[in-house]
Amino acid sequence: MGSGFEVTVVAKDSIAAALYLDRAIQEIDRIEKLISSWDSNSQTSKINFNAGIQPVKVDRELFDLIQRAIGISKLTDGAFDISYASMDPIWKFDGSMQQMPALEKIKASVAKVGYRHILLNEEASTVFLKLRGMKIGFGAIGKGYAADAVKNLLMKEGVVSGIVNASGDMNTWGTQPSGVSWKVAITNPLDKNKAFALLPVNNNAVVTSGNYEKYVTINKKRYAHIIDPRTGYPASGIVSATVFAPKAELADALATSIFVMGVEAGLDRINQIPQVSCILIDDTGKIHTSDHIEIDKL
Repeated sequence: MGSGFEVTVVAKDSIAAALYLDRAIQEIDRIEKLISSWDSNSQTSKINFNAGIQPVKVDRELFDLIQRAIGISKLTDGAFDISYASMDPIWKFDGSMQQMPALEKIKASVAKVGYRHILLNEEASTVFLKLRGMKIGFGAIGKGYAADAVKNLLMKEGVVSGIVNASGDMNTWGTQPSGVSWKVAITNPLDKNKAFALLPVNNNAVVTSGNYEKYVTINKKRYAHIIDPRTGYPASGIVSATVFAPKAELADALATSIFVMGVEAGLDRINQIPQVSCILIDDTGKIHTSDHIEIDKL
């Protein structure tokens, strides 16, 4: 999935812990083979290859993930969309970009994007991308899904407590050996080596998306590497979004969506979703929080 995974387990001894960690690695590898669009043999690649040609029968696990992704697209008015993978990479975030792409190129980049063109057949368990050249990708939900899957597997194996950290997409269960809750540090986007707050995480997931590493500044305006799949323009106005939710999959998708939706619309949508909360930092450094969340600042 192009990211590092860190798995922490509480076990009776190092031998048991090593066995649990091996099982976790196997599960991560299995999921990557299922959802990776870089692997030409994956079911995801087969869906993309057959775009505009024919439906592809897939495992129920992948079908359900795509179905949930479409549900999040509807929830966020298209701010989240796994068909973003269809976009041409016209934005560069490596320091080489000095001016905005031409309007025609931006419009063309989103021509094949749209979750409504992902057609699912529940009975046959098939996925069909309606437009030729259309693609789906799980870059904004896959790591969270993997974190959830590893947590569920380890809990079934009898692990009483642990953390799965998929490069910032975290899911936790149980407590530290001392009985104290696991805690997550919220990175200060103005200095990524420092944290500005520490929050307890109890059998919950937390995901942070930030643009403090990958962004471009044009005409003194900062644009994130997260692109609005509806317009083709990068998100602006937010530098960090941290979402707390029952599952990392949901938190992962919502963290990306909030960047696209902006502070006001993002907070409004989060406040309507049960058991979900967020902390946002805008490009002026101001902190915004959803309802029912308290920050223990450092």
